[in-house]
Amino acid sequence: MLSSVPLLAISFVLYNLGLFGVFGNGPSGDPWDTVIFSVGMMSGGVFEMTLGILMIVVALLLFFVEIVKSTRTSNASIVDHLLSTVVFVAFLVEFLLVRGAAHPVFFTLMVISLIDVLAGFSVSLRSAGRDVNLN
Repeated sequence: MLSSVPLLAISFVLYNLGLFGVFGNGPSGDPWDTVIFSVGMMSGGVFEMTLGILMIVVALLLFFVEIVKSTRTSNASIVDHLLSTVVFVAFLVEFLLVRGAAHPVFFTLMVISLIDVLAGFSVSLRSAGRDVNLN
C-alpha cells in the first residue's frame, strides 16, 4: 500500500512547509535563499548549498526512486501512476493560484513531477508491451 504513494508528494509538502516559515527566512526574506553550507573550492570559487538547491536535489533522488518503481508491472503501478498525476495536478494548481509558488524552485519541482508522470506511463507502456505474448 505504501509503495503506491508517490514520493514526489514529499517535496510538495516540504515546499509548502517552507512557505509557512518552518525553515525560517533567508537573507532576502526568501526561505529558499538560506545558505546551508559553503565550501571553498581549489579554484578560489565558493560553492554555496542553499535550501532551494537542496530541495531540488532531494526531489531528483525521489524521482529516481519513482522511475525504478514504475518498472513494476502490477495493479499497484496503475494506482501509483494515477497518484503521481494527482501530485502533478496539485503542483500545477498551486503554481497558478498561490503567490509563494511562483518561484523557480517550485517550478523546477513541478517540472520534475511532470517528467515523473510522463516517464512513469512511458515505462509502464513499454514494459506492458513486452509482457504480451501472441501465440
